[in-house]
This record gives sequence, structure tokens and C-alpha cells, in this order.
Amino acid sequence: MRTTGAKDAVILLFIEDDEVIGRHVEAGLRSHGYAVTWTRTGGSGLVEAARLPIDVVLLDLGLPDMDGIDVARQLRDEHSDVLILILTARSEEIDVIVGLDAGADDYLVKPFSLTVLLARLRAHLRRRPPAPGGPDEPVRIGDLTVDTAARRCLLGDREVELRPKEFDLLAVLVRHPGEAISRESLMAQVWDENWFGPTKTLDVTMSSLRRRLQAAASAVHAPVALPALTTLRGYGYRLDPSGQLDGN
Repeated sequence: MRTTGAKDAVILLFIEDDEVIGRHVEAGLRSHGYAVTWTRTGGSGLVEAARLPIDVVLLDLGLPDMDGIDVARQLRDEHSDVLILILTARSEEIDVIVGLDAGADDYLVKPFSLTVLLARLRAHLRRRPPAPGGPDEPVRIGDLTVDTAARRCLLGDREVELRPKEFDLLAVLVRHPGEAISRESLMAQVWDENWFGPTKTLDVTMSSLRRRLQAAASAVHAPVALPALTTLRGYGYRLDPSGQLDGN
């Protein structure tokens, strides 16, 4: 079991020399919970790939020091399980074929929307098998345990009955303790990136989740350490490993 109070984000290496695209994509990825390292050359990208326990590489092909295809080949040779997405202005069919044959898992042509990039990342990451000690392993924060594989929530040794979306929402939050998660990210992960219903659904589900956890804590005849579900007005929510559930 993974006992956590630390961040557990996907580690993403972004290799892109364009300053405007780089800043825009880096900010968007960070706002959706990715741990991003941005480098501007192929050489520095390979150095960072050797240094970091990377999960994903976003790779531009038009780099100032070397061709991105050569970077992709070297990354694939040295990191067989890393997800590689090419981001490039090269749109000819032969370019796509060469990029995929070099070891990339996907190919996105510029200009692209951040929404599409995020959807592609989610789709690929959903299909990848969890690593040992990964997101399917039960997570314990204080006296709260969330087991996503068994879909069980425990407070101490007592099971807490949650509705499906309440459980899914809690499962997302406990995987990122202490991190601010936007409403848009929560809606996409718990409902669907193509959800067109009201985001008020999120607030109603959060309120119900808080009530159920608080009721479970009240039923335990001993002090319990229950994480706080904190509202970030105008942004989203955060699970704080220590604290009490707020009522907002």
C-alpha cells in the first residue's frame, strides 16, 4: 500500500524551442496536474530524460541543434516504456510515418488545441498498464483508505458507502494530495471530456461526498484523521492531507 502525502503526478518532459508555444503548453499541462520539465533543445532534452523518471515526452521535430526524429529514436532506444507524442508543423503523410516508425506513440500537427492534446494524453495514459505501486494500489491518507481496484473506501476499518461518481471524484483527489485541481480537469476525469452538462453537477457531488465522509467520521467513537476537501473559489478543489472537511 502506498501511504502518501506527496504529489503523484505524471512526469512529462516537453522538448520545444518555440517560446510562445512552450509557455502556453507548459502552463496548460501544469494546470491539469502534470509535472512538466520544459527544455528547448534536443540535447538538453536527452539529458533531462536520463535524469528524470519520465512518463511522457512531448517532442517538437524542428529543434535548433538536432532533428527531432533522431531524438525520438534515441528516447525509444533508452526508454522503451515512455509515451512519446510528436508535436510538429510537418504534416505530410511521409512525415507522420517516419515519426511513428522512429518510436513515437502519436503525432499531433501544429497548430493544435490544448484541449485536443490533453484528450490525447488521457486516452494514451488510460490504455497503459499501471506500474507496480501505481494508481490502482490502495492509497491511505490519515485514516482514510481508497482502493480504486476494489472500489472501496474505508475510514479506519469501517467501510464508507459512496455513490459511483462520489467515489470517482475522491479517487482523483487522493491521487494528488495537496494539489489544486481545476473544475475542468475534474469534470474530464470523473465524467468525460465531452461532457456538456452543467458543472454544478461537480459541486453537488462534492457536497454529497463531504456529507458522507463526515457522517462516517461521526459514527466512529474515536478521533479520526480525515483529510480536508478544500474549495478553491473560481478554480476547483484540493485535498489537504491534514485538516477537517470544510462545508463549502
